[in-house]
Amino acid sequence: MTALRASQRAKNIASDVFAVVLAILDVWLVIPEEAPGYSLWLSGAAVAAMVLRRHVPFVAVLVTVPGFLTGWSQLAAMVALGTLAKRRGWNWQLVVGSVLVFLCYFIRWPLTEFFALTWREHVLHVIWGVIVAGMPVAIGLLFTVRQELSQRIRELASSREREKALYAETVRAAERAKLAREMHDVVSHQVTLIAMQAGALQVAAPDESSRTSATTIRELSTRTLEELRSLVGVLRSGDAADAGQPGLDELGDLIRNFRSESVPVALDMAAELSRLPRSVSHAVYRTVQEALTNVRKHASGARASVRVTAQRDTLLVEVRNERSGNRAPSLPSGGHGLIGLRERAGLLGGTFSAGPTSEGGFRVSATYPLAG
Repeated sequence: MTALRASQRAKNIASDVFAVVLAILDVWLVIPEEAPGYSLWLSGAAVAAMVLRRHVPFVAVLVTVPGFLTGWSQLAAMVALGTLAKRRGWNWQLVVGSVLVFLCYFIRWPLTEFFALTWREHVLHVIWGVIVAGMPVAIGLLFTVRQELSQRIRELASSREREKALYAETVRAAERAKLAREMHDVVSHQVTLIAMQAGALQVAAPDESSRTSATTIRELSTRTLEELRSLVGVLRSGDAADAGQPGLDELGDLIRNFRSESVPVALDMAAELSRLPRSVSHAVYRTVQEALTNVRKHASGARASVRVTAQRDTLLVEVRNERSGNRAPSLPSGGHGLIGLRERAGLLGGTFSAGPTSEGGFRVSATYPLAG
C-alpha cells in the first residue's frame, strides 16, 4: 500500500511538471516582443495555476481566464478545464468554466480589435471557441466515464466471483445434506439394530462370557452411534470446525476403552498441550483411534504403545504394536483408514508415515504443526 501511494504521488508530480512545461512553451513560443507587462504577469499566473488544478480545479480555471483573455495562456486554460471535467464531472462549475474559456477565445483583446472584426470572423471564432472549450471537457468526461466503467467492471467481476462461491457452497451443502441423509437412514439404522440385538443378547445370555461380549458390543455400537450422530449434525449444519469433536482431552477415555476390549495399550503423553489448536487435537485423537483399531483388527492380543510429544514447533504422535502371536480373524477392511490419516495430516501441514517394524510389529507416526 505504501509503495502504491508513493508511485501515485510520483505520477502526480510528473503530470504537474509536464503541464507547467507545456503551458510555458505555449506562452513563450507565441508571445510578441512588444507585449504589455500586465499580459505577461497574467499569463505567468495562468502557468502557475497548473500546480493548483489537481487540488482546486475550478479556482485554477478562474486564474487562467485573465491570462487567456489578455495574454497567450490558451493551453493552460484548456488543461485546467479538462482537469475540472475529470475531477468534478458535469456540474455548474464546469458550465461556468466552459463559458469563460469560450469567451476568452471568442473575444479579442484589446476590445477595439474585437469590434473591428467582420461577422465572418466572429462566426469562425465562435466555431473555434466551441472546439477550444469543448475538447478538454469531452476528454475530461471521457476519463471520468472510463474510470466509472472500470469500477463497474471490477464490481461485476467481484459479484461474479461471489456468485460462483455461493453456487459452489450451495452444491456442497446439497451434497452434505444428501450424505447426511444416507448416513442417518442406512448406517445409523444398522448400528441401532446392532445395539438393540446386543442388548437383547446381554439379557438372554446363558453364561457370563457371552454376557460380557454382548455388553462390549452394545457399548461399542452405542458410542459409534453417538459419534455418527455428531458427524451427521456437522454435515447438516455445514460447519467445518472441529467444535464438538473429540480431542486430546478424550484420549485417556479412548485408551481405557481399548484396554477394556483386551488391547493392552501404554500411553505416554509428555507434551504441554493446553494451547493446542482444536483441529490438531482432533487429528491426534483420530490418528490414535484408527491405529489402535487396526491393532485390534490385525494384531489381536499384541501390546501397543501411544506416544504424544512436542518437538519444537511440531507435535509428534506415534503408535507402535508388537508382533501378534494370535491369528486374527478375517475382518472387512476398505483400506482407507491410513489414507484418510495421511490426507488429514497433509491438510493441516503435517506429515504421516506407516509401515512394519524390524521386530515384526507395525508403526504409525504423524506430525502436526503446533501453530495449527
